[in-house]
Amino acid sequence: MKPDHQEASLDPLLIYFDRLIPLNKAEKELVGAKFHPRLFRKRQYVLQEGDVCAQMYFVVRGCLRMYKIDEKGNTHNLQFAAENYWINDLSSFHGIKPSALNIDALEDTVLLQISHDDLISLYIQAPKFDRIFRVLLENSYIRLQERLLQNISSTAEERYQTFLEIYPHLVNRLSQVQIASFLGITPEFLSRLRNRRASKPSKS
Repeated sequence: MKPDHQEASLDPLLIYFDRLIPLNKAEKELVGAKFHPRLFRKRQYVLQEGDVCAQMYFVVRGCLRMYKIDEKGNTHNLQFAAENYWINDLSSFHGIKPSALNIDALEDTVLLQISHDDLISLYIQAPKFDRIFRVLLENSYIRLQERLLQNISSTAEERYQTFLEIYPHLVNRLSQVQIASFLGITPEFLSRLRNRRASKPSKS
């Protein structure tokens, strides 16, 4: 079943782009022509393992997660994306090959999406977008490096603290199981971490 369509304002995406590199009127019109709104209901797949990731997604409203299910059936959450975040499997999208990952909606979610062909067309018609998406990829690579470094050099408590600093808007929107999977710990250990933090006296 195809996801429902829903009108989505371009304003959040245009504001996002303008903060990186301001757009002129013609470039904003190109955004309107190349990006298309989609509505995914809670628990609905945006991408399933084995399918090609044909779109790049910008979240207007809602929350998605990208994850891998291993051979034992364990879920490993790799990324969460809420308002004003991007998400897709870059390897599948740019390599046009089957994805090893899944993306689904944790809430009813409205997206603005662009296909690979439309993205290339956007680069050709307005080279400014080539620079914008290069910055996005560079930032994504930096975050990936930081997370890998943290996973091999930080304690679980330090990883949880970093999660709270980076995703304060998601703490009350995600389940304990989802957060624990992202941190690479059990939900029970996360519960102990939370209780330990709650019992610490607040600094005056």
